[in-house]
Amino acid sequence: MRNNIANFLLPAAAIAAALLVFGVIVWFAGVSPVEVWVLLFKGAFGDWYSWQNTLQRAAPLMLTALCVAVPARAGLVIIGGEGALVLGGVACAALVQLVPLPANMVGTVMVCIAGTLAGALWIALAGWLRQFRGINETISSLLLAYVAIGLFKHIVEGPLRDPSSLNKPSTHSLAEGLAIAGIGGSDVHWGFVLGVIACVLSALWLRWTPSGFSVRVVGGNLRAAQLVGLPASRLVLLACAVGGGFAGLAGAVEVAAVHTSANASLIAGYGYAGILVAFIARQQPLAVIPVAILFGGFGAAGSLLQRRLGLPDASVLLLQGIAFVLILASEALRGVEWKGVWEKVVQGAKPAPAPAPAPTPALPQRGREEVRS
Repeated sequence: MRNNIANFLLPAAAIAAALLVFGVIVWFAGVSPVEVWVLLFKGAFGDWYSWQNTLQRAAPLMLTALCVAVPARAGLVIIGGEGALVLGGVACAALVQLVPLPANMVGTVMVCIAGTLAGALWIALAGWLRQFRGINETISSLLLAYVAIGLFKHIVEGPLRDPSSLNKPSTHSLAEGLAIAGIGGSDVHWGFVLGVIACVLSALWLRWTPSGFSVRVVGGNLRAAQLVGLPASRLVLLACAVGGGFAGLAGAVEVAAVHTSANASLIAGYGYAGILVAFIARQQPLAVIPVAILFGGFGAAGSLLQRRLGLPDASVLLLQGIAFVLILASEALRGVEWKGVWEKVVQGAKPAPAPAPAPTPALPQRGREEVRS
């Protein structure tokens, strides 16, 4: 129970501290911090339009956060979700040009599967490098993200480029029948539902299935997993593939639901923001859902800060960066016995008692006779 409270309070305190620091920074820029905080809330959750923008941004954040959270349960720190996302998007667009697809739900499912497979293979490569070549997965996944972005730009600006896209190179637009529509005619597309389902299924898989339990054993104690005969390398690759598949699905959803084609707008930093979401959620798939909605709201409020206060639209990235640093710093406070710390503070505040006077030493018998004489 105490651990659950700490898991909630520490990230909440870090986010509150990030908002406070962000308020101080904008105050130096001549803007009222209170007004900034109010507009952040209004831009994220103030009305139905704000909610639609927030939930739309939360959809890819959920999926890219799972790209970090699922491998983390196997003991890996994967931060290359951005690369898996862009490759998932370009795979979605490429399949349409390479294979004739039916312009209905079947075709939509196929392009989503293509994006999922591309992301799964890309992040599984980072897991393979770690297990069979001893290369740190954090470094390899980050560097692979830059490689993936380079491949994305080459493909979009080269072989798959739509000749009619002049100033902004992009692939051919998806047919209208392949697009992912909004829910009930709103701007919130079905990708948000896919994100929620992915979080729920991930939690159920890790908690209630033998393979998910095995993944958690490998992440908890690799040596013990090997002693009981678990195929550690296979489970690591499985966790990486599942996480990468979710990030690739995020790219496919962004193409099919938002951009209708693969272009530079797909490189929006969702993969990097997903790292922050996963860390705040403590790598728990179900906790990813509310955290992704919160940070989707921060992203949605950026344009409102620009229109009302003249702050740059990217100022919310500063807020996210501050929150990330403070979240990492808050980990140092985990496990601290606050009751003992408070007792020490209280004892230190009390005045020290005055030292008792030293007793007068008794003279020896011979010394007393000498004094009398």
